[in-house]
Amino acid sequence: MADLKKMFDVAGKSVIVTGGASGIGRGYAEVLAEHGARVCILDVDSAGIDRTVKEIGGQTWGQVADVTDRPGLAAAFDTVMERHGAIDVVFANAGIDAGPGFLDPEGHRNPDGQIENFGDDRWDRVVEVNLTGVYNTLKLAAIHMKAAQGGRIVVTSSVASQINEAIVGVPYMAAKAGVDHFVRNMAMELGAFGILVNCINPGPFMTNIAGGRLNNPEDRAAFEAQSLIGRIGTLEDIKGLALYLASPCSSYVTGAQINIDGGSRLRIS
Repeated sequence: MADLKKMFDVAGKSVIVTGGASGIGRGYAEVLAEHGARVCILDVDSAGIDRTVKEIGGQTWGQVADVTDRPGLAAAFDTVMERHGAIDVVFANAGIDAGPGFLDPEGHRNPDGQIENFGDDRWDRVVEVNLTGVYNTLKLAAIHMKAAQGGRIVVTSSVASQINEAIVGVPYMAAKAGVDHFVRNMAMELGAFGILVNCINPGPFMTNIAGGRLNNPEDRAAFEAQSLIGRIGTLEDIKGLALYLASPCSSYVTGAQINIDGGSRLRIS
């Protein structure tokens, strides 16, 4: 048991979680804090940060930061360095939904999701947050981790990067596919500096993304039907994987896209 504890030991590690005030990011923050890490939550939601920090406790704290604001994000990383003296693990998790796709859950055409009706500003914003925001976060992580000759970067992607899914907005799918490829390239580039870069690819999880869309019975039923175990994921389902990728247990894992989707990808053509 002592050896097992050492394998998953993250006590004292300096951790940043973007988009950590809610959803999957909160799950990451919770499990790392529960195991003794010093966790800084970066999010645009000030009230959400305060609530989450209070509820998690431990050595958790937060700062308001937008992953699309490069100077502001860099300043937030600098503050973590000043406070912790290191940045050991970065979860590049911040992301937004693109709205519905060109079909609704019953298979009917959805005019708002069709390409000719899709707002350019919506495309730009989703790509800016979900892809460029990951680039901005990884760039800063690499700067600090190269100086320390090591670190862990874990990016939240999606099984949407690997499938064709008509009920999910197209810019989300495209951005997540770009994230997967970016992670593989960064793993190639940064491995020589002792920096491991991996991707968590969730399937449907009960979070606030899409305005809590999965609380809608029709939407939820559509995603539950895809799961091989007949349910939507919860934050508890993702905590073990987050701890694994942040800990010594995954010391020989880099450039991986790890699906955590209840097997739903196997059912989607």
